[in-house]
Amino acid sequence: MKFISALACIGTLALAQPAFAQLEVYKDYDISVATSIVTTVKVDSNMLDYYLEGLRSTWIPGNKIAKELGHIEGYSIHASALPNSGSFNLVLVVDFKNTGDTGPSKAKYKAFMAKWGEEREKKSRATVKTYPDIRKITGEYLMHEITIK
Repeated sequence: MKFISALACIGTLALAQPAFAQLEVYKDYDISVATSIVTTVKVDSNMLDYYLEGLRSTWIPGNKIAKELGHIEGYSIHASALPNSGSFNLVLVVDFKNTGDTGPSKAKYKAFMAKWGEEREKKSRATVKTYPDIRKITGEYLMHEITIK
């Protein structure tokens, strides 16, 4: 009986030990310097088309200009095939060369606004004012791709 109790204690201790990582960064996997800002959004039921319509006149043209100017590498929209499950059903992604490109820059702002224009800015402000009625941002993440070697 003492043997079984001892074996049970050893088993419990073995399971209670923290797992020791076997992988080392840059030896076993790389972390990309490229950065993505990922925004998760919960769009209300039956409102996805309305939200996409708004993005088509605000977020998408803004990202097209930023890409033309070299401020970003790319952008994408991902929608859930199961829109009513989970805490989000739409993902907006903006890709940058590196984390430094995500920070504020007066020169980039001025270059962007010169192409964006005052009239488009007015229209964009009017459109985005409606967004809280149809969606909620549920998270924002600064992500790096990991490549296992």
